[in-house]
Amino acid sequence: MTIERNPTRSVTIGSIKIGEKHPIAVQSMTATHTSDIDATVEQVQALTAAGADVVRIAVDSPRDAEALVEIRRQTSVNISVDLQENYRLAEVVAANVDKIRYNPGHLYHIEREKKWQEKVRFIAAVARDNNCALRVGVNCGSVDPAKKELFSEDDSIGPMLASAWEHCELLESEQFENYCVSLKDSDPLKVIEVNRMFAEKRPDIPLHLGVTEAGLPPDGVIKTRVAFEQLISRGIGDTIRVSLTVPNDRKGEEIAAGRGILQDIENGRVRSVVNFNTEGLNIISCPSCSRVENEAFIQLAEDVKAMTAYAKTHSVTIAVMGCRVNGPGETDDADLGLWCGPKYVNLKKGPRELGRYEYDVILERLKAELDIVIDEKRQG
Repeated sequence: MTIERNPTRSVTIGSIKIGEKHPIAVQSMTATHTSDIDATVEQVQALTAAGADVVRIAVDSPRDAEALVEIRRQTSVNISVDLQENYRLAEVVAANVDKIRYNPGHLYHIEREKKWQEKVRFIAAVARDNNCALRVGVNCGSVDPAKKELFSEDDSIGPMLASAWEHCELLESEQFENYCVSLKDSDPLKVIEVNRMFAEKRPDIPLHLGVTEAGLPPDGVIKTRVAFEQLISRGIGDTIRVSLTVPNDRKGEEIAAGRGILQDIENGRVRSVVNFNTEGLNIISCPSCSRVENEAFIQLAEDVKAMTAYAKTHSVTIAVMGCRVNGPGETDDADLGLWCGPKYVNLKKGPRELGRYEYDVILERLKAELDIVIDEKRQG
């Protein structure tokens, strides 16, 4: 199958380049605590052996940044760092990484009196001085609040696009072009739409594709495949990540799934109709990463899938999130949401908090709420 890629510019990430003339790169992210150097190195090496072109590591604290120095020394793969809220850590980690990912929606959490533009200029200057690429990581669950206010509540795509385009303009006004953009949602149809719309306006900017919180395999792979096939077949996409909820020792499955999807697209094995479970139960769950505070989250996601099987014909969305960073916001659009802390699981109905429960009782509580939601949908 011959695919005419969008004419995106080249972006250098360590030893590789992404863009129109370069192979689509496959990425994953570590799920260990970054401060646990031995465990993180082991996982980076396992992902490298699985064929990862880039491995992303979360850095949330100076302790993580210090550990990254040794992780870098013991590994050879291209490393991307996920800054989360603390944008100033860019200056600490940049010498030891090849790419820095920041989320526009998270720039408001630290030094609130400063404008986001000043923070982005700081990140871009650090990246330039250290020959790092940047990724502007726009996420449906943590979009820039200032942009969200400009659009109706039922428009999740408008704020994402507005934020992404604005950040592109600012970076380029600073003469910084070694960057890519990602626009992610847990709904593969929205991933298709938002990336297609972005690429129509800015076909020159490389795109990192992914379905956030794709969930457990095989469903998570199918959701991701739907989005990737429809976008890459249209020439959209320069690097990918398949985000799966799997235990640490199975993270290599993300790389294998990504490679398999790319190979199928290249050989013309694609779906002709985009339609994933729009009329039945939809369980979304985030990929296991270093921000997960209790590994019981992974088993909980499995248990939720098994327990809710009786409701498979009902149009209900349940979100299972593994941390306090993305969990509170990214469960808002689900009928029922769980976001997990170290000892308790927080239960939500849409944006409304229902309480927090211990891991051994949350399934019973979730089932009771699920039955209520099913009855409400039947009546309404």
